[in-house]
Amino acid sequence: MKTAALRASAISIVACALFTIMPSYAQHLGQFADHADIGAVKHPGQFSYNAEQQSYQMSASGANMWFDTDELHFAWAPIKGDFIVRTHMAFIGEGVDPHRKMGWHLRTSLDPQSAQVTATTHGDGLTALQFRPKHGAPTEEYRLNVKSPQVIQLERRGDRFIMSAAREGEPFQVTSVSHLRLPEQVYLGLALSAHNPEVVERAEFWNLRIIRPAPAAFVPYQDYIGSNLEILDLETQHRQIVYRTGESIQAPNWTLDGKALIFNSKGLLYRFDLQSAKVSEINTGFANNNNNDHVLSFDGRQIGISHHAESEDGRSTLYTLPLAGSDQPRQVTRPGVGHSYLHGFSPDASSMIFTGERGGQYDIYSVDIASGEETQLTDTPTLDDGSEYSPDGRYIYFNSNRTGTMQLWRMNPDGTGQVQLTFDAYNDWFPHVSPDGKQLVFLSYMADIDSGDHPFYRHVYLRQMPVDGGDPRIIAYVYGGQGTLNVPSFSPDGRYIAFVSNTQ
Repeated sequence: MKTAALRASAISIVACALFTIMPSYAQHLGQFADHADIGAVKHPGQFSYNAEQQSYQMSASGANMWFDTDELHFAWAPIKGDFIVRTHMAFIGEGVDPHRKMGWHLRTSLDPQSAQVTATTHGDGLTALQFRPKHGAPTEEYRLNVKSPQVIQLERRGDRFIMSAAREGEPFQVTSVSHLRLPEQVYLGLALSAHNPEVVERAEFWNLRIIRPAPAAFVPYQDYIGSNLEILDLETQHRQIVYRTGESIQAPNWTLDGKALIFNSKGLLYRFDLQSAKVSEINTGFANNNNNDHVLSFDGRQIGISHHAESEDGRSTLYTLPLAGSDQPRQVTRPGVGHSYLHGFSPDASSMIFTGERGGQYDIYSVDIASGEETQLTDTPTLDDGSEYSPDGRYIYFNSNRTGTMQLWRMNPDGTGQVQLTFDAYNDWFPHVSPDGKQLVFLSYMADIDSGDHPFYRHVYLRQMPVDGGDPRIIAYVYGGQGTLNVPSFSPDGRYIAFVSNTQ
């Protein structure tokens, strides 16, 4: 259980930077429109929102949420169509009844006998997808093999309702129901029931996200949905949204002074000031078609970019410029070569490493910034990508699908000593090394994604492990993918990472 006191210290440096686009009711109820008791409860429930921590607390009485009628407290918002909702949650105190329950809850009406779906965990740890298929019908359930999860997600895809639940740091366990025929618009929110009409139970919710996913017919790299710029405290796993926009923003870097984040959008680079929450464009001159491969040098003075240059027939080409911007970025990769996608500077800023398309094959190269001379570091017919130096310059970390799935690897700076570090069913991308050189944070796609692809708008995990390998631990459950964590994004002290999640 994350206590309020622990989370209070998590991201105080950005608390004043919250800049969100929400309905007017968000001032006191966060992302919810209203709250109310459902059924003939004996003790009124309460609901509150802490805007600084972006967290919620609820109290409730109620006999049960079962059989043909419900008694609970419900915080809700109307929602239409498909959705994904996710939150961390915990009961407050030991409680009275082992069957007290909390979780995500949707209803077709506020009538206590309404058709409903609940993704719930109980006081004794039982976890289940519970549902009443029609008004006044008996409640049914599908149980999950996870006890007392801290993270619960509920997703709607048409008539299918999918519950996912996990202990903190572990993969989701999943179940679903697809025979319900509920209206397109429902009441959706958080529910708590004491399972005892004589007592009041309490619960808290944090890292809460209400997500409107991309439509099934969206065209990648042509159609986009909105973005959340988030900061994750690696010590507490508390997340905070510091900026929301209806545009696609991608790939935040943290400046060396800790004062700002740099991201890209629509081919341009922007600086987000953490204190003022102001966004300002960084002058990149003629380079106005940049992808999300921008990287800061280790000394924080330069930024490298990958610009699709007209002079290079639209090929991604590497340039450098001062962090403050420039009208004339300096071209690094030589004219007439294939695509070059930047991923890192060497610690001494004398060279860059990148994924280069040369002769129809994508491998990792280094390039001397002064001369433009390239050195090939990997040579496989599959894809090698996502390269990054360790801060001490001893190793380069990268991802490769040469063994079937996309996994993390390490090599010496000259390309020798290539060693695989991850060995699981996920597709792992973009290893980023902590400032102290001890930890890797990276993005993991599920096994149903092609190993050579890292698409937008999917369920992904952010994971962490020691630089020498080991058992990766999930640190964030995210709807995102492309643009979420492409570039180095540790804060200078290594306590936080910045990333992008997505929603319509």
